[in-house]
Amino acid sequence: MSKFAVVVLLVALVPTLCFGAFDTTWKDDGHITFYGSPNGGGTQGGACGYQNTVSLGYGYMTAALSTTLFQGGAACGACFELKCKFIKETNSAKNWCYSYSKSIVITATNLCPPGSTGGWCNPPRHHFDLPMPAFNTLAKQVGGVAPVLFRRVPCQRKGGIRFTVGGNPWFFMILIHNVGGAGDITKVMIKCPYTPWYPMYRNWGSLWTVRTQMRGSLSFQITTSDGRTVTTNNAVGNGWKFGQTWEGAQMTY
Repeated sequence: MSKFAVVVLLVALVPTLCFGAFDTTWKDDGHITFYGSPNGGGTQGGACGYQNTVSLGYGYMTAALSTTLFQGGAACGACFELKCKFIKETNSAKNWCYSYSKSIVITATNLCPPGSTGGWCNPPRHHFDLPMPAFNTLAKQVGGVAPVLFRRVPCQRKGGIRFTVGGNPWFFMILIHNVGGAGDITKVMIKCPYTPWYPMYRNWGSLWTVRTQMRGSLSFQITTSDGRTVTTNNAVGNGWKFGQTWEGAQMTY
């Protein structure tokens, strides 16, 4: 886990009756490159607000997405399955992949901005810039870039949705992570014992904010891009402190 204190609380799980779905069909126009060091150094943070993807449980199977896929941070936490795409070799195009049957599942944790080396992350490209350990599981490092098939898949997470409390008493900024299922959050509501449900807004990436003072235990309603909602009552217990990470209910499928 992270350096923050972790308090696990048993909570009630109340799913809604809204069950949507995201598109899981394979797309054939993706590419992968790599960044960071051979041991994954320099890839642990990123534009989603995750302080350290390894300590938060995402490891190095993560990706910085091109702007077309990143969607201004809305894709943070989503999972994609990648596998190499066969191409006919020419003088300018080589097959650097180890296998065309092996696949990996990565979590969107960062942005690969337009103007990056090679222009791979420029719109409208569908591109995944991977930590070197992830890239090396699919393709040879010497190639630098490889074409891939990709598709959205449900995220498999251990434990419940986690809430890292930040900001200040009048400007809560909650990092919401370890979200299963669709993984990417579209709506968050928050309440404490003396308030109604208040909407939170995306500050950036996976950081959600409410400009209302909150005291006592905190409850959340989390909605993901497939339309599913989970209510996790008292996910953050009374007596919480800024910097702590608490664990609540999880999306179920």
